[in-house]
Amino acid sequence: MKKITLFLFITFSQITFCAPKITETEKLFATCKVWGFLKYYHPKAASGEVNWDKQLLEKLPKIEKAQTKEEFSLLLENWIDDLGPVKEIAPIPAPKDVELFDKNFDLSWFNNKLFSKKLSKKLKFIEENRFQSNEDFEHGFDGLKMTKNYFDLDYNNKDSRILMLFAYWNLIEYYFPYKYIMDQKWDLSLEQSLPSIADAKNEADFYLALKKLTSKLNDSHVETPIYGPTVYRSLNHFPAAGKIIDDKLVITEILGDSLAEADNIKIGTVITKINGKTIKELIEQNRDLVCASNEAKLLDKVVYRILSTDQDNVSVEFLKDGKYEIKNMIWHDYHDSHRNEFKKGAVKPKEKFKLLDNNVGYVNMGAIKPKNIPDMIDALKSTKAIVFDMRNYPNGTWKEISDFLNAEEKKFCDYTEPYLNYPGKYKWVDGRKCGFNNKDNYKGKAIVLLNEKSLSQSEWTAMCFQTAGNTTIIGSQTAGTDGNAVDLDFKGFHTRYTGLGVYYPDRREAQRIGIVPDIEVKPTIKGIQEGKDEVLDRALLFIETGK
Repeated sequence: MKKITLFLFITFSQITFCAPKITETEKLFATCKVWGFLKYYHPKAASGEVNWDKQLLEKLPKIEKAQTKEEFSLLLENWIDDLGPVKEIAPIPAPKDVELFDKNFDLSWFNNKLFSKKLSKKLKFIEENRFQSNEDFEHGFDGLKMTKNYFDLDYNNKDSRILMLFAYWNLIEYYFPYKYIMDQKWDLSLEQSLPSIADAKNEADFYLALKKLTSKLNDSHVETPIYGPTVYRSLNHFPAAGKIIDDKLVITEILGDSLAEADNIKIGTVITKINGKTIKELIEQNRDLVCASNEAKLLDKVVYRILSTDQDNVSVEFLKDGKYEIKNMIWHDYHDSHRNEFKKGAVKPKEKFKLLDNNVGYVNMGAIKPKNIPDMIDALKSTKAIVFDMRNYPNGTWKEISDFLNAEEKKFCDYTEPYLNYPGKYKWVDGRKCGFNNKDNYKGKAIVLLNEKSLSQSEWTAMCFQTAGNTTIIGSQTAGTDGNAVDLDFKGFHTRYTGLGVYYPDRREAQRIGIVPDIEVKPTIKGIQEGKDEVLDRALLFIETGK
């Protein structure tokens, strides 16, 4: 009897060991990878012949019931078989005259520990006989395939939330050019987000989890506002904008004049705490809700969150003349009677260009437009230096100005764009050139002012101006996001990401790094309070001394 009992115990133990249960996160993680791969690689799914989103929704209940890796793997195998045979084709040759970029490409997960050898072989076969796309990336490529499918999903439904997560995660997996330089592996971001997405109690919880996932892109182009009647909450705002310096928030711009005056808020006012939390604590509290390529841009973006709240009454601690003072303030909604004073991001009317003292020109790149360039050139062509202030967003003037600065044509960037016939791989594309053979080019010094507000087109334009050879960059680290911004809109949610990789002609990265200044200068609290533009002042000193 003892021998029989021992035999049964050993047998049961072996069965348990051979067929351990797998967690929901493990199953969903692997399903996401397989579903996304088939979406872009399998001829039936990638061509749109089958409704791939609908198939996922049909399979999710079965996936949830799978208890062992054998059951799970067989379910995926059968799913692939149900799509019908994949035609074996001749080996797909490497593209001629195309240089591929592979730093984002990795299909080693075919050998996932949950997959049978048979499933792994099926996936490899599909890779080798993959769908060949006729789409053109530059003309209407839809990486999500049927974006409209995601507008009417009920995100109170768990399976709908999982579908949305899978669609977004795989879009980034295969079509985000800078995936390889994220701080955290994209696989890990998926693994971490799955429980909160699956367990979300309502739409608001789901959107918050998705917002946190977008922050993992480390891409300053990414914006993730949430709107819609089910999740929108009106926000109240401090009547000014500011800049974080030395863990303090210094006011740099008044947005609501009468509201600021009522509480004696001025340029240079220093905030140290809000509702009892230090600025440093507030930064950390919001860190995973803000997506930025680098710390400089994160500190710029987080200011808006720190100075916004769903509360009416807010306790604010100020520092003035070495003393701390706490005020209980009433913050207001943009939609109240003061709405015309609040114009976040609006460019106030300013001179497009002017002549400064000592025969130095100044150009506001956020205000000047292509039609203004001839007048600017005529007015400033005889100056000893021109300061191009690009601590803003330009208006597409790179070509006209670079033609003026350059004595000859030069290439200033190269691109990578998705190679649609091998999703996950990219191809190098010959970039843009600027200038032409111009004996009458500008002979003085060209100074470009940059900071964390210099984003995308600002950085691209600075790369262009650098080709002139007489250009000096002064300021601080830029936003570190270069390339086109791809916008995505869904029910109650909007986000974006960078779709093209942009590099210097020698293949140096600009993403996350930004444009590195030749002379680094950052504003100080004292300088702001004294009304100084320390970056411009440093530029003028360089023009006069060469140092």
